[in-house]
Amino acid sequence: MTGMDPARRLRPVPDALGGEDLNILLALVARGDEAAFAQFYDLTGRMLFGVVLRVVRNPALAEEVTQEAYLDIWRLAPRFDRRRGSARSWASTIAHRRAVDRVRAEQARSAREEDDAQRSPQRYQPLVDMADSRIDATLVREALDELSPAQRDAVVLAYFGGHTYREVAVLLDVPEGTIKTRIRDGLIRLRDRLGVTP
Repeated sequence: MTGMDPARRLRPVPDALGGEDLNILLALVARGDEAAFAQFYDLTGRMLFGVVLRVVRNPALAEEVTQEAYLDIWRLAPRFDRRRGSARSWASTIAHRRAVDRVRAEQARSAREEDDAQRSPQRYQPLVDMADSRIDATLVREALDELSPAQRDAVVLAYFGGHTYREVAVLLDVPEGTIKTRIRDGLIRLRDRLGVTP
């Protein structure tokens, strides 16, 4: 399939063909007929965009997901079976599934980011605040110098660089569990050395 003409994207075109005609067009699409696909696209674009928009509720995202749905329709057209339903309902189902998948992916991404933020070392922030406000910077540097290089790198990236555990793990190319251990042990040593109660 060649790229779709941008001017054709979701252009409202009246549905001049009946359902059986859409079935015929889709059968032609299944054989790789690009002209039939373009016509199918024009005749169903507004409808499928509406299906997707009702799920994702964002017009820009709905346009993107609708384009992805049409790629699926082009790829899956050989599987269309008119005995099991109309081309219109088959295409709507594909668009709806694609929209639901996108919403779930966005929710999962958002949950991962929130989880990362909650798992970032912010529960030790009072230690950093107290070190900043009550302890001489020289003492903090000396205390950091007493940590192992691995602990020092992890603590500096997490607390002074503002990175999450996962980001520190990626930056140092070390498993996330190892980073958590290094940070925890490093903070315990800093707390003991500086005489700060977290």
